[in-house]
Amino acid sequence: MERITVLNGFVRPDFRGVAQTFERQLPRSQPGGAALCIYHRGERVVDIWGGSRDRAGMPWTADTLSLSFSTTKGVVSTLLHILASRGMLDYDTPVSHYWPAFAQNGKAAITVRQLLCHEAGLYGIRSLVKDAAEMRDWPHMLQLLEQSAPVHRPGERNGYHALTFGWLVGGLVEKISDKALAQVLREELTEPLQLEGCFIGVPDAEMPRCADLITPEKKPRDPQASPRQKKGPSLQQRVIDRALRLSGFDPDSTREAMVPHGMGRFDWNTAEARKACIPGAGGMFTARSLAKIYAALGHDGAFEGARILPPGTVARLAKVQNTSRGAVVPLPMRWRMGYHRVFTTGPRTPHAFGHFGYGGSGAWCDPSRQLGVGYVVNFGTGTPFGDMRLCQLNTAAIRAVDSLPRLLWQWVSKRGRGGA
Repeated sequence: MERITVLNGFVRPDFRGVAQTFERQLPRSQPGGAALCIYHRGERVVDIWGGSRDRAGMPWTADTLSLSFSTTKGVVSTLLHILASRGMLDYDTPVSHYWPAFAQNGKAAITVRQLLCHEAGLYGIRSLVKDAAEMRDWPHMLQLLEQSAPVHRPGERNGYHALTFGWLVGGLVEKISDKALAQVLREELTEPLQLEGCFIGVPDAEMPRCADLITPEKKPRDPQASPRQKKGPSLQQRVIDRALRLSGFDPDSTREAMVPHGMGRFDWNTAEARKACIPGAGGMFTARSLAKIYAALGHDGAFEGARILPPGTVARLAKVQNTSRGAVVPLPMRWRMGYHRVFTTGPRTPHAFGHFGYGGSGAWCDPSRQLGVGYVVNFGTGTPFGDMRLCQLNTAAIRAVDSLPRLLWQWVSKRGRGGA
């Protein structure tokens, strides 16, 4: 079957390098697709998509929804900041003030700020649930986290709450607003920004728009293999783990935060998983919707006449809260309140922030460049914070923006010499 790799959409000429990078990343002989949207100074300069949304070759379209994993965390964090901007919570007040049942087992003093900065010590998911299927049960997960205990004294260090973050922050949004998370998302972001594809729990009517997550097919086990060959980490994984331990990092904490029992059986492509409220990993978005959210954040909280945050708010929520290497991720993420640093292959981004996801998706803004970016993809795996594809796209976008003054001067000079 011939794979669909046609690039669709719109690119402003001075951002064509971004489109070229994007197109090179689309698979040529394998299924998979992606979409990228970029706003600069409030103007949409890139809006492209291509490839397929499933293994059968169904074409990716402008309104295709894609599972975006941890990119969802940035969206949920934005909702909490909107509530905070209205005086409905204070970042340095204990979470238990708004969510009394949260105070159990040594959590009474954990603040909202510590929760947002991954300093609460509540990242353990592997010891929290018996099977990953439990993640689809929203009330059950909230109750488990109410009963949980921190693995270290809150505030003494950071550890990426890879999955638990969504129930912790999403649960706090519900407690403060007294509304379902999906309703808050609709009222505070989807409707004001006119987002056409932004869901944490996909409604039945939107299911046909969903792209399938396409992961490498597992090789069947060799029935003649010894029990030792069938079980346990590979030699490569053992070497990596040893190297990490020698550097002072414990890879077991990563598995505790990211790999609940039964995760290998959890199918993100089922309707049951897509409908579930899993705000740490289960958001289904279009690139356009993510780009609009971050275009607003990158423009001091306003976009196309809609204001989601008061002036000056973004600068406060984007302030770096910790710079040390965490207990779960072996590199400093420079956590803001619900967001992290932006990775590139070269250009510096000291003012940029956002959130990337396993599988390659990501969304971010750079207020200093008035740039908002949203990227969704359904093939590949990468790392918990995207992969090289996203870094390459980020680099191309920043270089396009940073070259604009030079390009404008060249155009003016050409006009001055009588050029067309």
